[in-house]
Amino acid sequence: MALPQVGIVMGSDSDLAVMAAAGEALEQFDVGYEMTVASAHRHPEKTARYARGAAGAGLKVIIAGAGGAAHLPGVIAALTTLPVIGVPVATPHLGGLDSLYAIVQMPRGVPVATVSINGAFNAALLAVQILALENRKLQEELDRYRRELAARVEEQDRRLRPKR
Repeated sequence: MALPQVGIVMGSDSDLAVMAAAGEALEQFDVGYEMTVASAHRHPEKTARYARGAAGAGLKVIIAGAGGAAHLPGVIAALTTLPVIGVPVATPHLGGLDSLYAIVQMPRGVPVATVSINGAFNAALLAVQILALENRKLQEELDRYRRELAARVEEQDRRLRPKR
């Protein structure tokens, strides 16, 4: 696998079941990544170190997933100029709406791109799209991926039609 270009950060290892999908998507495109646990609330110093050092470590995009108060993506975005993609992780109490609202309501000047609740796979695809802006090979892989998606839709449609 290539050197890490994407950092996948989660608030606790209980988020791994959701965030693993980001790694799976990045592997499909042979994009190197690293995973780490860094809690905005339980270990803010580690979170700050990670965010401030990410660009220097060669990362280009950060995917941050958290549930509940879900401040992790916003705190990271406040400490780096790298693009940050927030993944709201579903919670047992409010189904992830709390996480979604916490991530999507960033103040002006500190943006966090936000995907759907538990949308780590799409977060990784967005990271690939960002990287593809300066990587022709990744752009070609994305084009191929989209053609495959379209072909699957056509196949599903064919299966629904009566045979003549």
